[in-house]
Amino acid sequence: MTVTTTRTPAITSEVIAIRPGSPLSGAVTVDGSKNAALPLLAAAAALRQPVQLSNVPANDDVQAMLMLLQHAGHGITRPVGQPNTVLVLSSDGMHVTPGFHETAARIRASYYLVPALLAVHGRAVLPWPGGCRIGARGMEQHFRVYEAFGDRTIVNDHGYSVEAGETRTGSVLVMLPFRSRGASIAAMLRAVVAGRPLRLGQPNLSPEVLSVLQALQVAGWETWADDRVLALAPPASASHEPVAWAVPGDKVEAGTLACAIATTRGNGRIEGVRSKDVAPMVAALRWLGIPVDAQQDALTIRAEHTRPTHQPLRAIASLSPGGLDADFEPALMALTLGMPGTHLFADAINPGRHGNLIPQLARLGADIHETSPTQCRLTGPQQLTGAGVEATDIRTGSALLIAGLTARGVTTLGGLEQLRRGHADLPTKLLALGADICEVTP
Repeated sequence: MTVTTTRTPAITSEVIAIRPGSPLSGAVTVDGSKNAALPLLAAAAALRQPVQLSNVPANDDVQAMLMLLQHAGHGITRPVGQPNTVLVLSSDGMHVTPGFHETAARIRASYYLVPALLAVHGRAVLPWPGGCRIGARGMEQHFRVYEAFGDRTIVNDHGYSVEAGETRTGSVLVMLPFRSRGASIAAMLRAVVAGRPLRLGQPNLSPEVLSVLQALQVAGWETWADDRVLALAPPASASHEPVAWAVPGDKVEAGTLACAIATTRGNGRIEGVRSKDVAPMVAALRWLGIPVDAQQDALTIRAEHTRPTHQPLRAIASLSPGGLDADFEPALMALTLGMPGTHLFADAINPGRHGNLIPQLARLGADIHETSPTQCRLTGPQQLTGAGVEATDIRTGSALLIAGLTARGVTTLGGLEQLRRGHADLPTKLLALGADICEVTP
């Protein structure tokens, strides 16, 4: 007997329609993490030896980063038959092409490339980073890191430049005033380029930072991290041998899919994500009374057996170790609109995110009370009604997908170019779980 499997056709239009339907069920595998792939690609460029990186996602921000590496002279190849694997080669040392600056302005993660540019050119000139418009997220801590290495930073209205300082030896000590993920990664990559030991106080210990730390360990660096300090020491001798790294599964995509299954009271399995990376999201779902089993590399949601606790959920974004990643908050907000209780949300890390998300949910009839620009509360359950909404940033788009699964009537979601910056095919994954989603032809 021959068993034929069919692949769900990818959704490629710029507008989709979502209707409530049967509870979601089945199994899907998440892509590699955008938030981990971007610094790992920058680390590969800074390392100056061949790096083979597997499980690379195909979302638009990662494609932009690969383009940036090519503009900066790095070789990027894909092994035959391995579409999700890239080989990053050292820069040829030639000039940065004109297309670099235009591409760098499209994504926030362009700032991760400063150390690699310093290694090759002694100077990095970049525009202010782009990406989602979710409030000011300054780079002062990045500049503080570079100054600790003796570099000179110049800023203007159009961007910034960093000039490498004189070559020095000895350990570098940096104390961060708060646990910035971007500044923590910048410090690690700058230490790699300088070949100097690093002691970083009050580091960010998110899975994305630890992925870079583990990758450097594979490349021969001595590493150590706890709540107080992150330490690096270079290998005894430089190596030009290839190293192999892997991008971890996308914890945010997994959390979004889990909320989607839960909001429809479905039963599903999400594979390819480390359970420790989604522990805060799992804790929030269980707090709401949603049964979730966390295996090492998968989550199983049995929301058919949900027994609402009526307990208020406090979804407060945090940079502390083990805290709730800010990117989980929008999906939880969409989910709790259908859960009994009064629920509290706060995201001071991305101060403009609520200004994007709440007006779009309000178009569906959501009643959310903003107590401040970064805090709000809602009381559920609420009955939403389909309407036209817009993905004004990545996480707003994913939250609107969840809300549309239970909104009465038809919800049309535009702005999918924003959603695709972080997820190559999130609507397609929902379609594979049985969601009633179709493309809308203008």
